[in-house]
Amino acid sequence: MATDYDAPRRDEVELGEDSLEELKARRQDAQSGSVDVDETEVAESFELPGADLADEELTVKVLPMQQDEFRCSRCFLVHHRSQLAAQKNGELICVECAA
Repeated sequence: MATDYDAPRRDEVELGEDSLEELKARRQDAQSGSVDVDETEVAESFELPGADLADEELTVKVLPMQQDEFRCSRCFLVHHRSQLAAQKNGELICVECAA
């Protein structure tokens, strides 16, 4: 059931006085209330994540791999040396790939 958070709150005393018939009628009204909306109008107002971003410019500062980092030979991600799990035949493997 939808809740109208802008409506004034009712006291617990008033809630206890509602009859079962009133509560059932309110529930039916809430469930049967549907809004007639044109789906195409609503869909045109949404911006999709794959929208054209040709005019946008991104700037990212790329740092070279540090001395205390290594590149995993399985996932090819750069990790800190504390994430090194194994070294097999000169290949460095991170903890996540070794698990």
